[in-house]
Amino acid sequence: MNKTSIEWTENTWNPITGCTQISAGCKNCYAKRMAKRLTAMGNPRYLNGFSVTIHRDLFEAPLQKKKPQIIFVCSMSDLFHEEVSFEVIEEIFDNMKKANWHIFQVLTKRAKRLKEFSALYKIPDNVWVGTSIENKDVISRLDCLKLTIAKTKFLSCEPLIGPLDNIDLSGIDWVVVGGESGPGSRPIEKSWVTHIKNQCELYDVNFFFKQWGGFNKKKNGRELEGKIYSQMPELPSAFTK
Repeated sequence: MNKTSIEWTENTWNPITGCTQISAGCKNCYAKRMAKRLTAMGNPRYLNGFSVTIHRDLFEAPLQKKKPQIIFVCSMSDLFHEEVSFEVIEEIFDNMKKANWHIFQVLTKRAKRLKEFSALYKIPDNVWVGTSIENKDVISRLDCLKLTIAKTKFLSCEPLIGPLDNIDLSGIDWVVVGGESGPGSRPIEKSWVTHIKNQCELYDVNFFFKQWGGFNKKKNGRELEGKIYSQMPELPSAFTK
């Protein structure tokens, strides 16, 4: 596991690496860019480049960390990729269940597989599950997420590349919004962000604004209307001490 600068988590854990693009939000995939660099550097985890690769020796890594942590699962992949069997996914979830002192965040663009998995496997309460919705073309992912059986459900609207008008957030606990960053980043409009924020307020959903993005992410910052929005679902007391 590795410490990360991602604003809404603390650590990343990558028992699976590699992915394939399935929608417009994947166009400038940061993980693919990073994997290319790591491959060039000879990193043994990326000998297959960005092809889907299973790292069984990392399956139990969270069990070795005794301090409670917030862990983003598969930041360099999609756990519910079609090339990852439900048997493998179940093994990974079993270890998240055993490491019940941590909070795990599982984010997928393949919300249909997440929904199907949750009908077969009881997702433990310490695992938050979410889906990415970058524009209205993939809004059906939200319907799948709502049908997923899990205690905590969240949306990642990042990179937000189009408006999400009047999005129904009933049953959702958390929404993360962010613009695209890095080379070739596509613009985000303030009205898109404020509209989602207003929907979160309407449905009493935690709202986290991650960044405006752009090529200079740090300079553009994450302030919205003079305020930093960093709301998250309620954390166990061990995380607030």
